[in-house]
Amino acid sequence: MLVEINENNIDNRLIDSIVEALKNGELIIYPTDTVYAIGCDLKNKGALEKLAKLKNIKLSKSKFSIICKNISQITAYVKPIDRPTFKLLNSSLPGPFTFILTANNDIPRLFDSKRKEIGIKIPDNKIVIEIVEKLGNPLVTTSLIDDEDELLEYFVDPYEIYERFDDKVHTIIDGGYGKLEASTIVNCTDGNIEIIRQGAGEL
Repeated sequence: MLVEINENNIDNRLIDSIVEALKNGELIIYPTDTVYAIGCDLKNKGALEKLAKLKNIKLSKSKFSIICKNISQITAYVKPIDRPTFKLLNSSLPGPFTFILTANNDIPRLFDSKRKEIGIKIPDNKIVIEIVEKLGNPLVTTSLIDDEDELLEYFVDPYEIYERFDDKVHTIIDGGYGKLEASTIVNCTDGNIEIIRQGAGEL
């Protein structure tokens, strides 16, 4: 199902319907401030398994990130953040970044894994932030393609995405054309700040 949502005039009824689908274990594709992404409700184990299966990996081996609505929500899923890292997050988010932080004990339980790290995003996109706000907890997120795949033009066009993924997900949100550049990945786990992948975000 393809649903059009205007970021500058969001229809709350559509958001409510999408959140209901997420809580029922469905997958959705949605716009961010970089490329379109696919995700599910962090608190729904069946949905996490479904997302892992779609990506052809075991949930325990996944490296899915989570989208939070604000920095306060981030702190519920990571170990205490040191002052320099907090200042970096505060100055960079919302924005086109994935920050790798040290996960707390909730993350391994949620992902059936021994994960010690978690990627955190707060995209500068009102649609996905509104979904996370209404959902009440983070959205698990991953790219439509694998990291080694080339970003091709069809990944920016919601109608092309719909034609390729309609049978794999419950809802595809048309929030306008996406971008071809992914987020910048920054590792903040060992007290240092290291850019793992340079993308759209400039530190």
